[in-house]
Amino acid sequence: MSLKTRALKNVASSWGGLAVNIAVGFFLSPFILHHLGDTAFGLWILIFSLTGYYGIFDFGIRSSLIRYVSKFEATGDKDQLARIVNTSLFTYTCVGALLIIPTIIGSMYVDRVFQVPPGFTKDAQTLFLMVGLSLAIGFPLGIAGGILEGLQRFYLMNWTNIVSTLLRAGLIIYVLRHGFGLLSVALITVSLPLVTAAVRAAIAHRLLAIPYGWKYVDRESMRQVANYSSVTFLIIVAGRLRFKTDAVVIGTFLSAAAITHFTIGARLVDYAGEVVSSMAQIFTPMSSHFHATGNYQQIRRIFITGNRACALILLPMTATLVIMGKSVIEAWMGARYVSSYTVLVIVLIPFTFYYVQTTSNRILFGMSMHKALAYIVLIEGISNLVLSIILVRTPLGIVGDAIGTGIPLLCTSFFFLPRYMCKLLGVSVRRFLFEAYFYPVVLVIPMCFALVVMQRSFYAHRYPQLLINLMVGLAVYGVCVLWYVLVRDPMGAQLKVQLARYFGRQAESET
Repeated sequence: MSLKTRALKNVASSWGGLAVNIAVGFFLSPFILHHLGDTAFGLWILIFSLTGYYGIFDFGIRSSLIRYVSKFEATGDKDQLARIVNTSLFTYTCVGALLIIPTIIGSMYVDRVFQVPPGFTKDAQTLFLMVGLSLAIGFPLGIAGGILEGLQRFYLMNWTNIVSTLLRAGLIIYVLRHGFGLLSVALITVSLPLVTAAVRAAIAHRLLAIPYGWKYVDRESMRQVANYSSVTFLIIVAGRLRFKTDAVVIGTFLSAAAITHFTIGARLVDYAGEVVSSMAQIFTPMSSHFHATGNYQQIRRIFITGNRACALILLPMTATLVIMGKSVIEAWMGARYVSSYTVLVIVLIPFTFYYVQTTSNRILFGMSMHKALAYIVLIEGISNLVLSIILVRTPLGIVGDAIGTGIPLLCTSFFFLPRYMCKLLGVSVRRFLFEAYFYPVVLVIPMCFALVVMQRSFYAHRYPQLLINLMVGLAVYGVCVLWYVLVRDPMGAQLKVQLARYFGRQAESET
């Protein structure tokens, strides 16, 4: 398979996987919530947020594994490849074994640390034990995912994920309709990823025939992995502090039910961010290629045009959620959860300013110049945690937590990322802001007017009316974007030519 064909399969499967994940999450979440109730659903979010911190103990090993598998596979160095894989597998196994200890301890004390209702104590302890043990086992099994990504077999990752997601949704619907509860849903949720990882391990072993054994585990390979993954580890820690602490903070100082109301608003923002991130991931290898060849002119074009593409995708979603957010929540979860709209707007605004610059992050990774970003987002994450703890204890409650999340993110979006990127690439901030965001902002204004008119004339309470209003707004936006693409986008045309040339060179080099 040529690199061009593989790239197309990877992108197509990535978008397909994203669509399935969002669709399943969007329609399955209210189903689970209405069957379990606010408290059990909030407890579910709390436990998965807590155990989500186990991801910190990846230490950035996965990113280094992807890099070196790709490198040594290309050079044909089977010995180094075997050493990297075996050393990573040994490290992951040790990490997984060690994580069993905090899992057992955490399951014994989770009800004492967090506001768990008395009737849910046993469920909370069992749930923590189940999720923690599955994640501990998943560390060594997860090495197969890194191998497949290093071999650029993203489509295999995506297809196994699609099958697992659909199977999980079907089983959860079945058990809830037959009267089972929280622990049954949890068992399905934690066991299917392990089965999927085992299937990926079998596929990876077939694609990458290397020997396994103690003699391939050495300190030099471990040092090589550590040197590359240290900066990535900082970003992983920062990511947990920035985006995964809200449920823990709310569960500590408020209640499990309050987590539910916060999560409903925040989840919609996550869906929008995932769409943009999925699109922008292609700019990392492109930036790496042009950086290696010293072609900074093309990196500047990616910087402006890529961020413009992020804005063209994200701004209509932001406008829809701001104008129709109450209708979306009412149709999605029910009228009693419309109060989550306040959290939605407070979280959405700073996230929009950050995610319209997603291409900037990808370029920094592609150029291996993300060290400054790591320190900034780590500071942001710590500030996020401190502010959230302070504000959630005020009468603001979950709204205060949302404000504590938003303020540091706005500072990163305004004062660091655009200035740092413009200085790095030799582009004026004024030129960047105008060329990247002027037209996306102008093009979304007619859509905003159309949505406001539709909401005032035909306020949406259910999905059919919601879809009609949304289609009218998207039709207006589509006409505006079509005019822009055909008339006003010369740089976009140049980038399309560069994309074609880039993939063409990759295919020729493989041949």
